[in-house]
Amino acid sequence: MATVYEAPGVYVEEIPPVARPIAGVGTSTAAFIGVADRLATADNGKPHKFTNWQEFATFLKGPTPTDTTPIFTSLNRRLALAVFGFFNNGGTSCYVVPVPAAADMADLTAPLLTLEPIDEIAIVAAPGVEDTVRKVQILDHCFAMEDRVALLDGVLAPASDSTPADIYGGAMPTGGPTTPDKFSYGAIYFPWVKVLNPLWTQGGTEPKVIDQPPSGHVAGIWARVDGTRGVHKAPANETVNGIVDVERAISKAKQKSLNPDGINVIRSFGGAQMVYGARTLGGKRNGEYTYLNVRRFMNFLKESIDEGTQFVVFEPNNPALWQRIIRSVSDFLYNQWRDGALFGETAKQAFFVKCDAETNPSSTREAGQVITEIGVAVTKPAEFVIFRIQQTTGS
Repeated sequence: MATVYEAPGVYVEEIPPVARPIAGVGTSTAAFIGVADRLATADNGKPHKFTNWQEFATFLKGPTPTDTTPIFTSLNRRLALAVFGFFNNGGTSCYVVPVPAAADMADLTAPLLTLEPIDEIAIVAAPGVEDTVRKVQILDHCFAMEDRVALLDGVLAPASDSTPADIYGGAMPTGGPTTPDKFSYGAIYFPWVKVLNPLWTQGGTEPKVIDQPPSGHVAGIWARVDGTRGVHKAPANETVNGIVDVERAISKAKQKSLNPDGINVIRSFGGAQMVYGARTLGGKRNGEYTYLNVRRFMNFLKESIDEGTQFVVFEPNNPALWQRIIRSVSDFLYNQWRDGALFGETAKQAFFVKCDAETNPSSTREAGQVITEIGVAVTKPAEFVIFRIQQTTGS
């Protein structure tokens, strides 16, 4: 019904846009599962959110902390150092699921279940978990959720540091790639890193430097790269802040035997410790999801489009709605292409969005469905940089 105006003049009206913008979801919120003693019973097994180290340190002191209560104990040290490494390397937000004792880490089913309702989690780690049983529990959780990636630690002292199965802690993933594939929802890092021991004192029994699983530090690096470059950038060739050294040196020759199976190595370059791998668990067997940034970017796309198109539900299923969907999704993907996440000299080469009578025949509409087909060409990292040089005679 047209608005009736009584007096001459200019009238400005607000009208809803034809297409609603899709906002990209967060990709760097991590979740850590680990032992944290001195906590009230009500705190154990429940996720707690922290946005800086001081918040977590205060929480770690227990329900009635005093100024003299130490932050670190021999039990909570591993989890605490992982969270510290996360914030020190660029992390901005994380959830922690504390359990009271190491025995409570034997089965991660219950802690992982508490993380399911939290949509913003994009990274899941249990620092120091080495056995394949619990690694698979984390992978199964991430595969089922389809919006997060498992960040796993290699074995601290493997039988061989050039055999992927020994570093993984058991048989590596085998078989042909499927889409989606469970193992593409995980990434593993090796070796462990060396950090200053917060329990060390002059003349005491504690060593000055201890080995620490790398997952907390690496999660911070993922967050740092997401914030500065975007989730489409492979989180590799990045310095690990706050460590003294790595537990063992890995040469380029040794990395040759680890990289194809997706063992991401931390190596020393000129005295700096660098993350020098960006593959999903299993590496080449994951096909299109060989690279970690591809898996994480696809998670980002799915979640962003899911949340950004909720307005479509219960709208009349007709060509007008199809055009609104195309416009919203295309605008979002155009911005991703412009930011360098999608490959192509033009937007048309980088992606397509199809929602029409062909994808939505009468049988589909009668079922109450609207189907949109989306294709994207995700950029892959330049993992192998080759320069071909020849000598020529000057004239």
